Amino acid sequence: MPVTSATPNTKNAPAFLAIPVETLRIDKILVFDIHINVGKDLILYRSSSLPFTEATKAKLIENKVNQVYVPFEAKDVYQKYIEENLPDVLQDPQIAEDKKAEILYDTSKTLAREVLRNPAYSENIRRSQNMVENTLHYILQGRHAFLNLMQITSFDYYTYTHSVNVSALAIALARQIGITAREELAEIGTGALLHDVGKSKVSNRILNKPTALNHAEFDIIMRHPEWGVDILHKTDLIPSESYYAVSSHHERIDGSGYPNGTNENNQHLYGRIVAICDVFDAMTTRRVYQKAMDSYPALKIMHGMKKALDPELLRQFTILMGPDRPENFY
Repeated sequence: MPVTSATPNTKNAPAFLAIPVETLRIDKILVFDIHINVGKDLILYRSSSLPFTEATKAKLIENKVNQVYVPFEAKDVYQKYIEENLPDVLQDPQIAEDKKAEILYDTSKTLAREVLRNPAYSENIRRSQNMVENTLHYILQGRHAFLNLMQITSFDYYTYTHSVNVSALAIALARQIGITAREELAEIGTGALLHDVGKSKVSNRILNKPTALNHAEFDIIMRHPEWGVDILHKTDLIPSESYYAVSSHHERIDGSGYPNGTNENNQHLYGRIVAICDVFDAMTTRRVYQKAMDSYPALKIMHGMKKALDPELLRQFTILMGPDRPENFY
């Protein structure tokens, strides 16, 4: 999704979203107007309902135009356009790998935000599953693709960016431990992307509180895994195995977690995978009440939680996030 915004040089004009030219597909009908920056003004360059041709793209490149602008009111239309064309974007040899990672990540986090605003909307869940397939396709290209994605993840914690980060980490960790079946990887990725949908029922006052939660507030937070399961059950769209990531990502193998306090013997692998990814991302992103940690200090602390986190999964996660970790890490 767009990475910047701009406003035309006219009073009270609507905002525009800057989008990478690479996201516009050749010979696809654009269902939104695109504008270009000329001096200090944005002028209409291509009207909606017209195909974006090779000649159109060549002209932009010739004039060193790297981004075009979409009216803010068309942002939802553009989001669905890029989601539909994302497989083509990710397979385009003319787009640099780091740019593909950026487009995938920005598109994913915009969708995740929409899902959290309305998680019971079935169409949002279907779009989430498609997004997981795109993420899976990208990550399975190899470690370089995963690292590209990690390099552009957000350092500021929002529930929607956290959801995208955890999904990518969970798919990669599952692959690291030897899960190769695409169906299983998609189940894990889907559960991870949707693991916090229950927080849609928690007030922002609690989610963004800069000080420690009181007992009543924490009781509310502790219910979000169950609320997430209830919300997703109403859509009846995700695989049954994906629910484990939603229901048990705060459970701990020593029984100290929530909402049910189950121990290792009663925890599904998917829940244990997402638990590690959830903790790591929460520690390495900036929040209203804490600074972001670097990866190594975060992993060091997590290795002190071996009674709570699956030790073998944690070891594999550390390898995944290496290879520059110290030899004496363990």
